[in-house]
Amino acid sequence: MLVLIISLQKKKKISMAPPPSTVVSPLVALIIRILTFVSLFISVVIIATTSATVDLSVDLGLATTAKLHFNDFYAYRYMLATGVLGIAYTLVQTAFTIYFVSTGNRFGGDGLALLDFYGDKVVSYILATGAGAGFGLTVDTKRGEDNSDINSFFNRASAAASLLLIGFLFSAVSSIFSSLSLPKKTL
Repeated sequence: MLVLIISLQKKKKISMAPPPSTVVSPLVALIIRILTFVSLFISVVIIATTSATVDLSVDLGLATTAKLHFNDFYAYRYMLATGVLGIAYTLVQTAFTIYFVSTGNRFGGDGLALLDFYGDKVVSYILATGAGAGFGLTVDTKRGEDNSDINSFFNRASAAASLLLIGFLFSAVSSIFSSLSLPKKTL
């Protein structure tokens, strides 16, 4: 009797289908990737076009003006670089996700699932540091400033940092989805 039960259990293990390789719908993953791209693209456009002409006669008593541009500040240059890197990665991953949605097969098989997993983690953290750098500089430089031209400049930079943060959040969700989509190891 015991031998019959053990042999039935062995047959069950052999005939069981492997678990599905994805838990999240590929269409949902595609929508999240598109939202990531849109927020990062708008952030990059805003920060790249952020500039202001500041009248120094108000602050320093000089009869001159100065032109502020985002690339005058290291933190904003870093913010732009992280946004561009995020856009490039998201475009590549979006193409792979479109392929997966249309064919039902992963491009590159299970090996690409590991690239998704590690790439999503790294890129999402890079985006978070870019947003943090932008927010940090904006808060430090706006403190005690009452010049409307300068405030307008830093408000635009803050909006770009906010969109970069939103892009990070979408990228973090993609990171979670790629964790759930890792191939399951059978014992």
